[in-house]
Amino acid sequence: MRTLVIGDLHSGLKALKQVLTRAHVAPGDHLVFLGDYVDGWSDAVNTVNFLLKLRSTHKCTFIRGNHDELCNDWLKSGDHNPLWLQHGGSATQNSYEQVGDEIKKAHIQFYDNLENYLIDTENRLYIHAGFTNLRGVSHEYFTKTFYWDRTLWELALSIDPSLTEKDEYYPQRLTHYREIFIGHTPVTRIGRTTPKNAANIWNVDTGAAFKGPLTIMDVDSKQYWQSDPVYLFYPSEMGRN
Repeated sequence: MRTLVIGDLHSGLKALKQVLTRAHVAPGDHLVFLGDYVDGWSDAVNTVNFLLKLRSTHKCTFIRGNHDELCNDWLKSGDHNPLWLQHGGSATQNSYEQVGDEIKKAHIQFYDNLENYLIDTENRLYIHAGFTNLRGVSHEYFTKTFYWDRTLWELALSIDPSLTEKDEYYPQRLTHYREIFIGHTPVTRIGRTTPKNAANIWNVDTGAAFKGPLTIMDVDSKQYWQSDPVYLFYPSEMGRN
């Protein structure tokens, strides 16, 4: 059984289907999705419907992303953050306007039951964004940090590569887990479209909401598979570009 980690989808269902095929995903594989299932392309409802069906045939862990919470808040209250609409929320709203209350209720339940993080048997942490408490995720005071923080990735990128965990100046935050897998901050911001390793962190958000592909990575071998650039599947749409 492989453990496969999947970067931010942002409603790119067509790309997800392609990359699942390219990775030869089997029912015995454990699929860990890092969050942000919606907000970007036009397939928001179809993406969540697909994930609900996928978990009936495969072992899936669904991590909570910040865009998932924003969508869930809107579905429950009808209120929305104007910034959300500018960052993919409009496409999500349009998608949900085409379905009835039964589907919306099922999706609210999906969003409510997302995990804030996963720690596997090999002490690998899977989390959408990061954490700030020096003692690790179990000591975090503000759970929103798990899907909003960007300082963990910023910290990893800034570390002197010559430092080791035994060095007195090595960041304590990074000492608790063998490896950390994140999304949230697309690596396209640093000019990449492939997974990026910094310290013991792997960022697998390869910019599916923008001009990049969607990525699946085997956490043991670090082999990865990618879809075509996601925007090519939605030629008449802007995504979050």
